[in-house]
Amino acid sequence: MQGIVDWLNGIIWSNALIYLALGTGLFFSVLTRFLQVRLFREMFRLLFSSKESDRGISSFQALAVSLSGRVGTGNIAGVAAAIGFGGPGAVFWMWIVAFLGASTAYVESALGQIYKEEDEGQYRGGPAYYIEKAMGQKWYAWTFAIATIIAVGVLLPGVQSNSIGNAAELAFGGETVLSFLGDDVSRTKIVTAVIVVSVLGFIIFGGVKRIAHFTQVVVPFMALGYILMAVGIILYHITELPGIVALIVTDAFTPMAGVGAAIGWGVKRGVYSNEAGQGSGPHAAAAAEVQHPAQQGLVQAFSVYVDTLFVCSATAFMILITQQYYVTGLEAAVSGGTLSSDVIIASPAFTQLALESVVGGFGKTFVAVALFFFAFTTLLAYYYIAETNVAYIRRTFRFPYEITILKIVLMSSVFYGTIRSADLAWALGDIGVGIMAWLNIIGILILFFMGSPALRALKDYEAQRKAGVESYTFDPQKLGIKNAGFWEQR
Repeated sequence: MQGIVDWLNGIIWSNALIYLALGTGLFFSVLTRFLQVRLFREMFRLLFSSKESDRGISSFQALAVSLSGRVGTGNIAGVAAAIGFGGPGAVFWMWIVAFLGASTAYVESALGQIYKEEDEGQYRGGPAYYIEKAMGQKWYAWTFAIATIIAVGVLLPGVQSNSIGNAAELAFGGETVLSFLGDDVSRTKIVTAVIVVSVLGFIIFGGVKRIAHFTQVVVPFMALGYILMAVGIILYHITELPGIVALIVTDAFTPMAGVGAAIGWGVKRGVYSNEAGQGSGPHAAAAAEVQHPAQQGLVQAFSVYVDTLFVCSATAFMILITQQYYVTGLEAAVSGGTLSSDVIIASPAFTQLALESVVGGFGKTFVAVALFFFAFTTLLAYYYIAETNVAYIRRTFRFPYEITILKIVLMSSVFYGTIRSADLAWALGDIGVGIMAWLNIIGILILFFMGSPALRALKDYEAQRKAGVESYTFDPQKLGIKNAGFWEQR
């Protein structure tokens, strides 16, 4: 099975997708006149500008829900994998993906807001909705919805829970108690799986409001705590920081690490981590209660910065500055620490050993706890995204207990993912991310040539902002935007 999955990944994550992700980010950056720089202060201001309503969540809650999806295993184990397979230069390309991807995140999230609708007392929206309404291609919308349900309901949860299980096992040890499908399973992993599934079930059976309320508290706390720990590690080795930055930049272009490997792994893990262009962010963006669609688009663009430039960079600097890494495929392992080549790259081990080299055994435990919260909140975001796409399909085709079945399938995937091997978990996750990215990026590019509603919304918002209005309005018909039923009625 590993061979089949690797073959599929070779097709999905070919150079075409890498160039498509980078090219689309650059394309929209130029068209928006680099809004990620021009409107940075406005992004921050908008974080707290809207309030929760009976039907929608606040801008900050929407940011927290989307960040709970963006800030996850990719920020700890994913960064380690990017360095291990692509070299330190992969971090540079993660930064590039984040910078350019902020504009892509604006476009897809603004589209999510423009074409959202009310469903059973709450706002729903996402790529399936805007593909159908703006493009008029229901078959394409259904393709995205089904692919997304499979990706975030079956394939991706295993990546998050697998890293939780591996981190717990490395931190607390664990005697092997059984063998399952060729994998040795420890008591620690089984206990971890039961705990994660139990808490997950309690929250997801409470609905989107419970998810939003949980993530708005946990996400800022966990991200800040993790970044502060990283800052402490960096300050401890502050004299080495300039050399690490130089290593990242120079290695991004050197033949030794392989420019292709650095770019490939940097973009792959960058897209996996910040999700810009993947099509996951628009689901949370559509649920927000805002005066103008562009506002939530800008808030979601800011979330890309938080994810990659802050949290991913924190992990990268910790690993590189303590030299607890090696690059696979090179004749000589690149490592100045005590790391041995039997450490699994696609795991949190690099990060845990980096912290352990400074703060002792507490480091492994800290990463295990941080990873639990990072990955757990991502699982909540995955469930919400899957539920939204089931709701989209339910508009046309209903079947009994569809939401309950989704919850059971996702919880089963989480349990299985916790105890299976890391390589297979990550490979399956990459398939899910890649398919979503292909479908969504092509979709938003087609919508640009069909009238570019997201860019029209941005131009309208900036005109009102320049005029100094106190309350923003959005009239899609005036802007030539069709089928934006929610805003037309409003």
